Amino acid sequence: MRIEVQRGDRTLVVHDDGAGETALLWHIGSPQTGALLAPVLEAARARGIRLISYGRPGYGGSTANRGRDVASAALDVEAIVDHLGVDTFATMGASGGGPHALACAALLPGRVTAVATLASLAHYSSESWWVDGMQAPGGILSALSGRQARASFAETDEFDPEQFIAADLAMFDGPWSTLGEDVAASEQWGDDGLIDDDVAFTKAWGFDPGAVAAPTLLLHGHLDRVVPVAHSEWMARHVPRSELVVHPGDGHIAILREVPAAMDWLLAAQ
Repeated sequence: MRIEVQRGDRTLVVHDDGAGETALLWHIGSPQTGALLAPVLEAARARGIRLISYGRPGYGGSTANRGRDVASAALDVEAIVDHLGVDTFATMGASGGGPHALACAALLPGRVTAVATLASLAHYSSESWWVDGMQAPGGILSALSGRQARASFAETDEFDPEQFIAADLAMFDGPWSTLGEDVAASEQWGDDGLIDDDVAFTKAWGFDPGAVAAPTLLLHGHLDRVVPVAHSEWMARHVPRSELVVHPGDGHIAILREVPAAMDWLLAAQ
């Protein structure tokens, strides 16, 4: 089910499977549309989980919100779950969705029961390690100079296939081919969502990761060239009730194989 939720003068496009006893709010990577991806939906249904996702501002028809920080996702999600009549929920985010999942856990402590991230970025730091190991850090580095610089970079940016290892590329030949299709579909809404994500990642997030009180699972592929494993290692040191699991042979996309296991962990942690 696709619905639209109003938050002030903005519209949030929400996708809700509607079935299941336990609600899970899925935070999309950057860029995607917010639609429910088949392998995530199938894993949720097999576990009796009600899967909810949405397009962050600028994605999938949701109104852009220039100047947003990562913390703003918590208020958007609060509006969504209130509209849907959902009291408590688990939350999970992949890649660029990870920080937004953590924002919900930190800022909606009475409602988020547990959180999981896959290949998430860490809280921004000026230390060089934050970009070390990124195959294509151009977008993130340009965002450090502000939105206009990031938008200018987007005009000439070209995808670098070396970001993905063989295990990542193999994912697109199976059920996760829907991820590639969804990324392509997101292009119709332009670059606003991705630009605003990158700018948000590289400034103050608006919350302290140490404020995440819910049980937290941090999953990362050791061979990730998009968001190096050092990011989840940093989070593991700063999020109090976190558990870090590193998969030696996985990259940025291959770690998504662990979505079903992450759902099992979330259900057990509640």
